Amino acid sequence: MTIHRPGRPGDLPAAELLWARWAFVAVLEATTEAEGHGIHRTGHWIDGARLRLDDAGCTCWTLARMGQGRFVLYGEDESSDVKWHEPAVDMLAQAPDWLPYETLRDLLEGWELGCVYWYENGAWARAPYPADLKDDGLDCGMSRFVEREELLRLLAGHGPAAKELLEAAENYRLTPGALDALAAESGNGGRAADWDLPAVHRALQLAGLTADAVPAP
Repeated sequence: MTIHRPGRPGDLPAAELLWARWAFVAVLEATTEAEGHGIHRTGHWIDGARLRLDDAGCTCWTLARMGQGRFVLYGEDESSDVKWHEPAVDMLAQAPDWLPYETLRDLLEGWELGCVYWYENGAWARAPYPADLKDDGLDCGMSRFVEREELLRLLAGHGPAAKELLEAAENYRLTPGALDALAAESGNGGRAADWDLPAVHRALQLAGLTADAVPAP
């Protein structure tokens, strides 16, 4: 699956799948220390009903559950031309009334927004773009979750078994026990100290990736 430049709604997988992949990475990276960083956190993490991504430099994104099968994806990558385009691009044109407008307008006023995509009735949508717009940053920001090869490279640092657990996460059947086993296997390679299992379990429950979990609304 390829993301065009600028991105197209059809480039993104179903929001539930995008959530599962992103959340799985956030679960594997979870630590108690990082939880204490609040808004100054970096990497991938879950914040209530939102998944976050911030590399402290080039890209910053949020995927939020909005209830009733609705999601919103927003953020920016330094590759985006949207906020610099003349005439200005209205990133909220044709958007539904359930978007988190206060948050989005705050980001717009701070020049911290590069694009907005929303998901409803099983399909993604976004505002219309001018024909000469070259990029909205979606590719550089989201390809890690859309392109499976990139996702597997992202998981490589967590041991070979992490790849096997990806399918369980995508099917919302990941278990705390499976993560415990992954941590133990990683320990055989000298990485056991990198795991904070209480934080990992908390993130898993928040993400709703288990069969018995109640996802955030």
